[in-house]
Amino acid sequence: MTLKTEITRDDILEPEEYSAVRAERRAAMVEQKKLRRLHVGPHATFYFENWDTMWYQIQEMLRIEKGGEAQLADELEAYNPLVPKGDELVATLMIEIDDPDMRAAVLGGLGGVENTMTMEIGGETITGVPEADVERTNEDGKASSIQFVHFRLNPEQIAEFRKPDARVIVAINHANYGHMTVMPEVIRAALAGDFAA
Repeated sequence: MTLKTEITRDDILEPEEYSAVRAERRAAMVEQKKLRRLHVGPHATFYFENWDTMWYQIQEMLRIEKGGEAQLADELEAYNPLVPKGDELVATLMIEIDDPDMRAAVLGGLGGVENTMTMEIGGETITGVPEADVERTNEDGKASSIQFVHFRLNPEQIAEFRKPDARVIVAINHANYGHMTVMPEVIRAALAGDFAA
């Protein structure tokens, strides 16, 4: 099966078509996302995206906002950059803190966090590249609670990542948030499918 790296107009279901399959698609997405979620430290979670997660996101946005063709063009432009292109893993990083005062304090000290994410595979470190659509740290040095990052791998790193039980470490190396997590095998195996053959 060919890896899908872009969502097109032809991939999108009409509202009534989507309504007919929504419950089934949602249940499948819940299960898939369990294998694409990685906690790093007490507050940060990487949600690794793929064609399916972005397709689902677009369909849900269209369902909620009912903006028709004009909205669809905007959604495709917004979400296609987050579909892995065959040589990368793409993640939405969310800083999740329920208490608003604590959240403000933590984010206030995480300026530049978008430039501190790494993935280590086979002893090699890959520095994540933040999505460049908007600034993710404001002029006051406060980080956004949502970040988007691309981990681009060369062919040797992809081959290493695909090895069963390969040791993959995802880290945030910020002065105020230094945490790392060894990726569980079940997640590594799921993410291995994000690379082209």
